[in-house]
Amino acid sequence: MQHEPQPQRPDELDAEAVRTWSSLAVAALGRAREDIDAINVYPVADADTGTNLYLTAESADRALAEALAAPPAGVSETTPDASLSLAVRAYAHGALIGARGNSGTILAQLLRGVAEVLGDEPGGRGPGRLLAEALTRAAQEAYRAVAHPVEGTMLTVAAAAATAGEAAGAAAGSAADVALAAYDGARAALADTPGQLAELGRAGVVDAGGCGLVAVLGALWQALSGREPAAEAVRGRAVPVPHPPRPCEAEEQGGPAYEVIYLLEAAEPDVAGLRERLDGLGDSLVVVGGDGLWNVHVHVDDPGAAVEAGVVAGRPYRIRITHFGDERRRARGERVQRAVVAVVPGEGLAGLCGEAGATTVLARPGEAPDAAALLDAIRRAHAREVVLLPGGADQRVVAAAAAEQARADGVRVAVIPTRSAVQGLAALAVHDPDGSFDEDVVAMTAAAGATRYGELAVAERQSFTSAGICQAGDVLGLIDGDVAVIGSALDETARAVLERMLGSGGELVTLVLGPEVPDALAERLEAYVQHGHLAVDTVTYRGGRYSAPLLIGVE
Repeated sequence: MQHEPQPQRPDELDAEAVRTWSSLAVAALGRAREDIDAINVYPVADADTGTNLYLTAESADRALAEALAAPPAGVSETTPDASLSLAVRAYAHGALIGARGNSGTILAQLLRGVAEVLGDEPGGRGPGRLLAEALTRAAQEAYRAVAHPVEGTMLTVAAAAATAGEAAGAAAGSAADVALAAYDGARAALADTPGQLAELGRAGVVDAGGCGLVAVLGALWQALSGREPAAEAVRGRAVPVPHPPRPCEAEEQGGPAYEVIYLLEAAEPDVAGLRERLDGLGDSLVVVGGDGLWNVHVHVDDPGAAVEAGVVAGRPYRIRITHFGDERRRARGERVQRAVVAVVPGEGLAGLCGEAGATTVLARPGEAPDAAALLDAIRRAHAREVVLLPGGADQRVVAAAAAEQARADGVRVAVIPTRSAVQGLAALAVHDPDGSFDEDVVAMTAAAGATRYGELAVAERQSFTSAGICQAGDVLGLIDGDVAVIGSALDETARAVLERMLGSGGELVTLVLGPEVPDALAERLEAYVQHGHLAVDTVTYRGGRYSAPLLIGVE
């Protein structure tokens, strides 16, 4: 249940003020969401800036509510400094883990900068002075996070807000005075953005990300003063938007084809190397966070290379890959002709299938997606025709139910009876979005059916299997869903499974390695295949978090 905002005393800067600010920011961005989307022309005219900011603020609000609902021992209303620190840090963390798009990632870093100041001891500084310093730190951190800052954007608006807030703080203004000065400074800077950035000037609009930041700052002033801002961020007369274009009227821009976003667990020195690698791959690079957890955003033509750079630096997860061409068509309300929706058991596989153009649904161990999740993915694909790859025999009923509901929406859906992720990869490899729907479905079904699948798993307890009795800790080699080999180590069990699978022939072996499996195992298995089966090729992928120790496909 959303927190009901309560009026604040003018100089009150505490956890309740942060909670109220968060709720008001979500509400303001919700009201302005469609308007901000409509004027989104930079850096990519994909009409999603308002949505990305709203979803980022929602994630921050959820994390804040959870933290305040169950504070750690020693933190209560009687310890205001500690509760304020808890609130701002939870607020910033929630934005970090839920940041969407270029604008949402920058907003997360702005909130992190605020938290760095408000989360420390006040040191004798009054609320107004403290808030002014927080806004300045926020702007500085945001500029540092962006690889190549551009003026006339959200960054410019943040800097103007900080400058105005500092002036009010230096004049011994209250926290509400500082917030109002920052809000007014941001609105004035936003109005100037069309003259600073050519893309905005040509379209006759202000910066979309800056609009969202004005809404967030207006919510901050309202939380501290109890007074509602006089103008909405986009619709308000104080912010000129002469001719807000429909998304379809926005200029189709060149540049990279994909947006890649992921969370990354990595040490700070490794992130420095990551920034350099990603900067060479594309543009719009923003890396935010710290203390071992980062949110990475970049626009590239090779999304696989961007994800691989994250693997080199640390552990990437929650990987999202978006094709801008599809996003622009969806933003214009146009349906693409055909799309593929794939259920995948691993974040690395999700990135791989996303690179191939599929809309993915992640299946975690013991948490198979339900029909509602699959239906949501079908709708997100926004296509007239959808090929659904359920990924496992246990998902067929759920996939059929989702397909039936989608057909009621007017979408033509075909479910390919895949029983393993490797069969889904085989189907995707022959997918032809330009051919006829029926021929495409037949070809994908044939490719999946022609792929034998194996899997290695570790037994959790003693049990009877089709290959005999296994003990807890034994390595189980499954072929086409049945236990065929029981071994004591991954290497020997994998070789035994491969030998059995290749006994009936094959031209291509696909290996999908789990997160804990070393690359050396794949190298040994590739050598094993090449030594005994000279005409068989081998390809290897990383399944990522949530994937099985090893998946094997033989075509």
